[in-house]
Formats: sequence, structure tokens, C-alpha cells
Amino acid sequence: MGSKKQVTAGGVKIGGGAKVTVQSMLNTPAEDIENSIKQAKALECAGCDIIRAAVPNMQAVKLISALKENVSVPIVADIHFDYKLALECAAAGVDKIRINPGNIGGEDRVKAVANACSQKNIPIRIGVNSGSLEKEILAKYGHPTPQALCDSALYHASLLERFDFSDIVLSMKSSSVATMVQAYELASQQCDYPLHLGVTEAGTERMGIIKSSAGIGSLLLKGIGDTVRVSLTADPVKEVYAARDILKALDIEKTGVSFVSCPTCGRTKIDLISLANEAEQRLRDCKKNIKVAIMGCVVNGPGEAKEADIGIAGGDGNGLVFKKGEILYKVPEDKLIDALIEEIEKL
Repeated sequence: MGSKKQVTAGGVKIGGGAKVTVQSMLNTPAEDIENSIKQAKALECAGCDIIRAAVPNMQAVKLISALKENVSVPIVADIHFDYKLALECAAAGVDKIRINPGNIGGEDRVKAVANACSQKNIPIRIGVNSGSLEKEILAKYGHPTPQALCDSALYHASLLERFDFSDIVLSMKSSSVATMVQAYELASQQCDYPLHLGVTEAGTERMGIIKSSAGIGSLLLKGIGDTVRVSLTADPVKEVYAARDILKALDIEKTGVSFVSCPTCGRTKIDLISLANEAEQRLRDCKKNIKVAIMGCVVNGPGEAKEADIGIAGGDGNGLVFKKGEILYKVPEDKLIDALIEEIEKL
């Protein structure tokens, strides 16, 4: 799966057959080091593999050192336009830099960044999107087409390649799912660089997850993509959970609980929606590689979900606990989730 080429950010490998990694970005002000560290720790606990932080000015470079001291996941500095920020972040021990070489000035500046990153084995992510396209490329294609996005990313990569720098990751994000998917498909055909997948400005939690699942999911199913970020107008921890859930849904992620639950029907005599939500919440951080079923009735429960390692099926004010399709015992509705958790702890 993914690109042929591999880069390493900190201790995390991206591309070249490595597992698909999950990224998120701090949304705390760069100068608020205390809350930035707190959020980075929360992201690390949620399972984030790589954390990105905006570095808008020289003052913000201090954040990189502080994050490196407090979390063990690789840190990416997100930089726009100012090449000196990239040089300072490299000196501060950052693990990866996100910058577009075409936006930082002349060749001498590009060379300075490429050399600084080469010396410290720091990969560079080139991130283009619909709003960042060069005038010449826009003039050629008329608007941000998939090929325009791909051309822009490869143009920026060529600026680094002039200085023998090839530890590059590419992203071609668009708020249009179809455009984003096609841009990454083109890039996967035209280069070997690892690809960072994402739908940019995807929206609020509900719509953002839907758009990200459609875009990221369809590419990963085709074997395209090496690292992912689900962009949500929400707490970044929710981005990590969403990304992990997408990987689980595609059977790429094998650790943690996989849920099956029925959509309910006229036979359901139990508050299954609340039970399913409670089970999902309480088992969110469970690391056991198990399938858990939350079923509405005895008709479908143990039979339809017999592949589940453990499950519950609703009755009338009570329910059954079952294991691999075999009924274990009956319990009152208000004790069902506790009984489920108890059985999971025994596994």
C-alpha cells in the first residue's frame, strides 16, 4: 500500500510499505505554550502519530522545543513564506517541516532550507490546495483542477530536487472530495513520493467526517496514501478518533474495538441507540483487538452477529449477553453495558 519511497519523521516512517499514520494539528495559539503542550498530550493519548503546530513567527519557534520536551510523537512545524522560520525550527530539533519552496523566495533560500533539512534528516511536506495555486498554473487550467493541484505539488518538489533533496511528502488537498481524490490519483501515477491525504476545510464534525471518510477512504482502498489528517472544525482529538475509525472501517487498523450494531426496527423493545452510544464511549480507549455487537433483538442478535467476539441483544426491558453466537445469560436493560464490559475484561 502507498508510495514506493519512504521518509522518516522522528521515529515514524511514512510511505514505502509503512503503516498508514494519523496526524492532527494543534489549534491553540502558538504563544500559549502551556495549553499547546496540554493539547499535544491529549492528542498523543488519543493515538495521534504525528502532531503539527503552526509557527507564524520567531517567537513561536520556542513552542517546538517545548513540545519536543513534553511529548514523544514527532512534531511538524507548519510554516508559510518565511524561510528563516524553517531554519530556526530545524535548529530547534523539529522532526518535519511543512513549507512550499515556491513561496519562500529565491533559489538561495530554497537551498538553505534543503541543506538544513538534509543535515538533520528532516523531511519536508509540500502542501498545496485550491487556494495556493500559482498564477501560471491557474492560467493554464482556468481553475483548481486535479491536474493543476498535482502540477503545483510536483513543481514545488522540483525546486527541492535541484538541491538533491528528496525526503518529500506531498499533499494536494481540496474542499471538493472529487477534486481531491482525482488529484491524489494523478500524483500516485506521476511520482513515488509519500502522500499525505486530507480533505481541506471539510467542515464541522458531522459533515467533515463524512467528506473525509469519502475522500480518504476511497483512496486508501485503492492503495493510495501513506499518512492522513481528518480536518474538522472541532477539537483536534476528534480528528484523531475519526481518522482511526476510518482506518478501522477499512480493516487497515487492526487494534482496538470494532463495533457492529443494528439500525433498530419495530421489533426493538430496548433503548438500543443509547446503549450503543454508551458502549462506544466506554470502550473508546480499549486496545483489545475484538469485535463487539450491540443488537436490537434476539431474532437477529446472536445469529446475525455470531462473528462478534462478544455482544448484547435486546429483549423487553432486558437483554442477552452472547459470545461468538452462544448465549451466556440474561440481564436487566440497565445492567447490560456493565455486563458487556465485564465480559470484555475477561477476554
